[in-house]
Amino acid sequence: MTVLKYCGNRSLQDVQRVAKSQADYIGFVFAESKRKVEPKDVSRWLASVELRDKQTVGVFVHPTIASVASVLEHVPLSIIQCHGMESVQMVKQLKQTFQIPVWKVIHHAHKAWIYMRVWEGIADGFVIDSGRKGAWGGTGVSFDWEHVPYYIEEAKRQHVPCLIAGGITPENVEQLLAYEPFGIDISSGIEEDERKSDQKIKKIEQKVKTC
Repeated sequence: MTVLKYCGNRSLQDVQRVAKSQADYIGFVFAESKRKVEPKDVSRWLASVELRDKQTVGVFVHPTIASVASVLEHVPLSIIQCHGMESVQMVKQLKQTFQIPVWKVIHHAHKAWIYMRVWEGIADGFVIDSGRKGAWGGTGVSFDWEHVPYYIEEAKRQHVPCLIAGGITPENVEQLLAYEPFGIDISSGIEEDERKSDQKIKKIEQKVKTC
């Protein structure tokens, strides 16, 4: 079954709702964004819930070793997600320093799946997001999903997971699931009034189960 990552959690209420969901990954944004959170807050939220086997993902844009270390002081991340235009060398340094898997975000563009090859043997997974000028992610805008099979194929060749992000909602998720992605990464699509919605989460999960 397609794995689920619910990202952009920014309150105790969000964390509580995702903790009881069927998500495999719970994501927090530590980069400049309307969903940016402070490590100490995340630490406090996580201490009050039972995540069971959910993995924590920290989202960074052009991180430094120091910036990631400052988060890890408070938050036990399972995965570091690099969402900017990080260099191969930077990602290698992150992996060597922290011994934590690193996922690389690829922003969809013409034949962007070819760029995935640069990261072969380095990225431990990929997130494919819509590219939009002036924003690194969390825009709620989807890309043309007809290109999804190319990303899936390249990730399979590299034997790493590949999640699809950007503009996924309960209303359109079935169209994406038809391509049988390894995983989907949702932020705004499960929100109402900028907060995670139990109702939208349930709708997503019902459709993932039945596809």
